Amino acid sequence: MSIRIFITGGTFDKEYNELNGQLYFKDSHLADLLQLGRSRVPVVTRTLMMIDSLEMSEQDRDLIAHQCNSCEESRIVITHGTDTMAITASLLAEKVKDKTIVLTGAMIPIKFGSSDGLFNLGSALAFAQTLPAGVYIAMNGRYFHANRVRKNKETGNFEEME
Repeated sequence: MSIRIFITGGTFDKEYNELNGQLYFKDSHLADLLQLGRSRVPVVTRTLMMIDSLEMSEQDRDLIAHQCNSCEESRIVITHGTDTMAITASLLAEKVKDKTIVLTGAMIPIKFGSSDGLFNLGSALAFAQTLPAGVYIAMNGRYFHANRVRKNKETGNFEEME
């Protein structure tokens, strides 16, 4: 069975405008990353939105939950901005049952070349195939349970909460 990948934006898919120095969204880089990583995992992708997670609304999160509940796949990966990833994960843990959902993202845009995004995507796909039903965040080779994780704004790392 395929893994559903929902794309929501975040640093993962940001582009850099060399003229004004701004980061912006154009198209998702997901297909290129799957090809670059030589992934053989069957996936079905859908772009839900292309926004910075700091701009994500309650309605946006409800849409993500609705799409997770509505898709036929029981294993889901969501690309998401890291700033509010834990908030979305917590909401999904409340609203979506009996599916394995793994949120992932990047601290550095894919287009910068030194991004952690490819590694995080590969980890998320592996965790989505092996973890039991529940909601998780996959960053830097680790996975975290949805309601026991936070992004440490000082270190830029995700860490488990007690």
